[in-house]
Amino acid sequence: MTTIQTRHLCDLDVKLGQPIELGAGPRGRRRIIPIVGGTVTGERLSGRILDLGADWQTIFTDGSAELDTRYAMETHDGATIDIRNFGFRHGPPDVLEKLAKGEQVDPSRYYMRTQPRFETGDARYAWLNRTVFVGTGARLADSVRITFFEVA
Repeated sequence: MTTIQTRHLCDLDVKLGQPIELGAGPRGRRRIIPIVGGTVTGERLSGRILDLGADWQTIFTDGSAELDTRYAMETHDGATIDIRNFGFRHGPPDVLEKLAKGEQVDPSRYYMRTQPRFETGDARYAWLNRTVFVGTGARLADSVRITFFEVA
């Protein structure tokens, strides 16, 4: 068996709009957080996050969150790439409470991991369509920082 290794792909600074609260659903409290822009920086992938898309979150009774995002980026050389990113954020109740209030919290105090999938029709970035990636993130007051890694 091959040992799994990762390689840095890029860092995202994703700007967020005001959350839209949907209320309690069968699985937890639902909310939609608009994605309104941002930047992508990396050696093999860089550009800007487009002002479209959102995170359709489910907040469970223990304060943990299921993250379900869909948005797009435009690369520095003009390709458009669809990003679908699914993951979880959880941690101690006091830490999650601070995050919910928009307070700055050291990301090492909670778990935020994602499974991004990329899709594009641009041949220069076709390798994104057939590669597995993982991400780690941090929630800030009005943005999210995410680092994506390619699984080798």
